[in-house]
This record gives sequence, structure tokens and C-alpha cells, in this order.
Amino acid sequence: MQIISTIFTLSFFTICCLKFMHAADPPLSLDYYKSSCPNAEAIVRKEMECAVLSDLRNAALILRLHFHDCFVQGCDGSVLLDDTFTLQGEKNAPTNLNALKGFEIIDRIKNKLESECPNTVSCADILTYAARDATVLVGGPYWDVPAGRKDSKTASFSLVESNLPGANDGLLSIIAKFMYQSLSVTDMVALSGAHTIGMARCTNYRERIYGDYQTTSTMGDIAETHLKTLKATCPAAGGGDNNEAAMDYVSPNLFDNSYYHILLRGEGLLNSDQELYSSILGVQTRKLVKQYAENAIAFFEQFSESMVKLGNITNPETYVDGEVRKNCRFVNT
Repeated sequence: MQIISTIFTLSFFTICCLKFMHAADPPLSLDYYKSSCPNAEAIVRKEMECAVLSDLRNAALILRLHFHDCFVQGCDGSVLLDDTFTLQGEKNAPTNLNALKGFEIIDRIKNKLESECPNTVSCADILTYAARDATVLVGGPYWDVPAGRKDSKTASFSLVESNLPGANDGLLSIIAKFMYQSLSVTDMVALSGAHTIGMARCTNYRERIYGDYQTTSTMGDIAETHLKTLKATCPAAGGGDNNEAAMDYVSPNLFDNSYYHILLRGEGLLNSDQELYSSILGVQTRKLVKQYAENAIAFFEQFSESMVKLGNITNPETYVDGEVRKNCRFVNT
């Protein structure tokens, strides 16, 4: 009886340690597919080149998908899952509905990889590689991507709303949501710089342009003209919720540090963006905004480092009960 008890204790201890190990030190490596699928990154890169060449905005779509994936259950491909009779996905959660696009790009990459290396490269890794390549293809920095993530068999509709920063969140709320993911204030300001590409929907910036935009902005001729354009496509009374505007109206398709210059002028399109510079609580964030506006290299270096940290937010459950999906939209059957 003592022997059985000892074996049970050791087994329980081992399982606990394994779960802890996965949560704290995910088994990711730069050469994860070196033997099993040596052309994995090249295939992702080629497909992303085609996607961005056809439409530069696709770069921002993939970056957003990656961010929304990692903030909910970790970078586990859960954002890619469609709703089924037995699974409620994340795509139709209010924050994601009509905001996430680019799924077909990931589908195409997955199909290519399944032809080259069946049942090998996870959808979570594909999305992480693709986000890096998307950034590079519109002028942003390169970083090495550790791989080895597994795809989840679950998704979380509810965590989308609680974990993801909202367009009208205050600074402390945004900081708290990043810190919950073990991302620092520096990471937060650097990763927010991804808004130098991409679009925002009227429903997310209506409160800003009819609120304190004129208070924070220097309101020169260009700013006044831009604000009039924004209001024309996003009526105060409602309607046009899905009309879009560039978050960086100066160079919307180029990954640069223009976003931070816009914040310095008080012209951030989203309340959550302008909070980084204008909030009375933003002593540290204000300094970082100034630093990245003055030094594009410093921004690129920190963005690369922070993107690796973002990509390393893994779902520990996937290392116990994860998989490599054959189709990124559905759990394997």
C-alpha cells in the first residue's frame, strides 16, 4: 500500500511539474521544424509576399489576428476557429466581430504546408510567422520566431471581452491588461506602435473624434481637415459603424514611427492610443512615446523584442491536450 501511495504521489508531482514547466517555459525553439519541415518559414514568407503584394492592408490584418489570438488563451490559434454545434469560437465576440479579417490568408498558407509537411506545422506557429513577415514586408523590423506551439481544441468567447484592450479604455485599464499577459509598460507602448499600419472602425473612434480630439490636438490646418473627413464618414448620431479610417493617416501602409509623431500632436485616432501620451497618469508612457518618435531604431528594436514576448505567451493546456490542426478553422476529428 505504501508503494502504491508513493507511486501516486510521484505521478501527481510529475504532472504538476510538467504543467508548471509548460506554463513558465514553453518548449519553443528557433529550429523546431529544422528536420520535420525545413521549408516551413520560406513557405509562409512566400504566401505572405503574395498577400501583401495584392493588398498592403493585409499586413495589418495578420498582425491584428496574431495579437487577438495571443491575448486570449495564449498564442494557440483559438482565434482561427469557426463556430460549430459543439464549439463557440472567438470570431463573433463583440470586440472581434467585423474587426478581424485575413483568415483566408492563413488558410492558404496552411494548405501549402499540409501539402509539403502533413500534420506538422501548427496554425498557431503559422500565424506567428506570418505576423513577423507581414511587418517586414511593409518596412518593419525582422525578428527570429521561436516555434513549437500547439493548436488548442478550445476557444473563449468571454475572454475576448475581458482580456483585449478596448478602443476607449483608460490608461490604467490598458496597462493592467498587458501586465496580465506578463507584458510591461514598455512592451505596451512598443506594441501599440503596430497601429502605424491598419484601419480602425468608426464605432471605435466615434467617441474620440466627438470627444476630446480638439482638446488634445494642436489643430493645425491638416488636423482640422482630417477631423472634418473623419466626422463626414462617422456621424455623431450613429450609422456608418463599419466605415474605416487609418490609425496613421500620414503613412498608413508603411511600418514606421509616424504613429508616435501623431500622438505627440494629440491626433491619435483612438482614445486608447492618445492616452499613452495625454493621460495625466502617463509619466512613463509619455517618455516612451517621445523616445520612439525621436528614434525609429529604438522603436524597431523594442518592437521586435516585445513581439517575441507576445508570441511566447502560450496556452499550457495545449502541451497536455493540444494538436496540429489539419484545417485551422476546425479542431481535428
